Amino acid sequence: MDAQSQYYESINLPGVLSIRHVAELHSKLMDEFNSKYDIVVSIIADAEADISFIQLIEAARRQAKSDGKTFRLSSPVSGSLLKVLERAGFIESFDQEDLKFWLHKEVTL
Repeated sequence: MDAQSQYYESINLPGVLSIRHVAELHSKLMDEFNSKYDIVVSIIADAEADISFIQLIEAARRQAKSDGKTFRLSSPVSGSLLKVLERAGFIESFDQEDLKFWLHKEVTL
């Protein structure tokens, strides 16, 4: 293992991100949290997601912040995942940090 990969990991998630797979996804994330400092999550554009996945990612964000680690998405959310965020009312209440994380948008004044 080279020095760079010791600190950075990209996690490629499957196309179905739902309550049926949340335990597996949680386990995958926790394995990386235990060994990496900079974690990047890759979500395919047409992934099917539900609110349990949003909750898992939000919990992971909080844990990363608490642990002093970096946790981010490789690209802005789109498709089904974006629709879940919209329907659940998240986007309306996003702050600058949320916009940057989920949508990769920088807010400037």
